[in-house]
Amino acid sequence: MTDETPPQTQDRQPGLEGEMRPEPDAAPRHPGSGRLEGKVALVTGGDSGIGRAVALAFAREGADVAISYLDEHADAEATLDGIRAEGRRGVGIAGDVGQVVHCHETVGRVVEELGGLDILVNNAGEQHEVGDLSELTPEQLERTFRTNVYSFFYMTKAALPHLKPGSAIINSTSVTAYKGHTTLIDYSATKGAIVAFTRTMSNVLVERGIRVNGVAPGPIWTPLIPASFDADHTAHHGNNVPMGRAGQPNEVAPSSVFLASDDASYMSGQILHPNGGTVVGS
Repeated sequence: MTDETPPQTQDRQPGLEGEMRPEPDAAPRHPGSGRLEGKVALVTGGDSGIGRAVALAFAREGADVAISYLDEHADAEATLDGIRAEGRRGVGIAGDVGQVVHCHETVGRVVEELGGLDILVNNAGEQHEVGDLSELTPEQLERTFRTNVYSFFYMTKAALPHLKPGSAIINSTSVTAYKGHTTLIDYSATKGAIVAFTRTMSNVLVERGIRVNGVAPGPIWTPLIPASFDADHTAHHGNNVPMGRAGQPNEVAPSSVFLASDDASYMSGQILHPNGGTVVGS
């Protein structure tokens, strides 16, 4: 993205990809090589943004893919169309991942309709700006943690009975976990919690042969941006990183493909950083 990105905002979280101009680029960038052939994946927040790009990249590599999403039905259908265009099965499941019952029902549907589960991508998230800590209400704090952190616990717990040696869990965190953010106070805290959760679950599950890693994107052009910031911020999103631009979702998705595949068979408890050149601690 550049300074020429049209100023725009959206009045709902987590935002609608179909209303963005230009729309994010989620299309896989390379031909597939069968790295996920025969696998079944579940991607939360898979209707748009990074989740859509991950779902399409997994399908390109041979996986059947289920996506969960809140209520962005048109975006979800576009993602499912893309999965099916790759010759793979796609399943869309709507609902609030911050609710434990929904997470268990989602995993149950994936196993029933796609025959199992090998890869879980905890990606769903939301963020809300505040000018000062005094503006952060208990209700917003609870909501952000429920979507961004509780859902990771709930979905992982639901998935574990179905995961086998060689399975992979990938958690979406953020550069804000390492740098903080002056107006995304609760969001940054949730992303730090996800890093700790990733490292802890890696230790817990290593003896079961299940790898747990994370991806910490920098500024990426997704619906969450116009849904979170004012028009001026959105028009200049990502200009302050060393590469001078926001990334596209399909520049993040290869990190998840790598972590889901046998190429990452000797990696667990690690975080990858597609962030436009910002140097952070691991």
